[in-house]
Amino acid sequence: MRMADDGESGSDVVTDGIRVHVRSHFLPEHSSPQERRWAFSYTVTITNEGGEGATLLARHWVITDATGNEEHVRGPGVVGHQPALASGQSFTYQSGAILRTPHGMMQGEYLMERADGSRFDASIAPFALATPESIN
Repeated sequence: MRMADDGESGSDVVTDGIRVHVRSHFLPEHSSPQERRWAFSYTVTITNEGGEGATLLARHWVITDATGNEEHVRGPGVVGHQPALASGQSFTYQSGAILRTPHGMMQGEYLMERADGSRFDASIAPFALATPESIN
């Protein structure tokens, strides 16, 4: 997990040839500390670096705030898509999360399926959600 002074963080991991690269960013314009609401965006790039195609079927996110409260988010695909990635192809999307604390973290996995019907979980390595002030 890497953290920059501007409130950006990221992670990068490869599972069975599927690279998941994430960058997060604090959104002060959508946050309200008085209402215990801190908003973050994250951009995910999923790249098939393996020799076989794979389709993203489902997601599972674990969002943890600074007090240890966890929220599990599960569902089909990502942002309304179930991208099929041939070898060398990538899919990038952006989404967001709201925390009740100024920092926390996210991690999870994508359920992937090969053409032969075999399935595996592609890891999403932990990355920070943090305001610039909370990292000093």
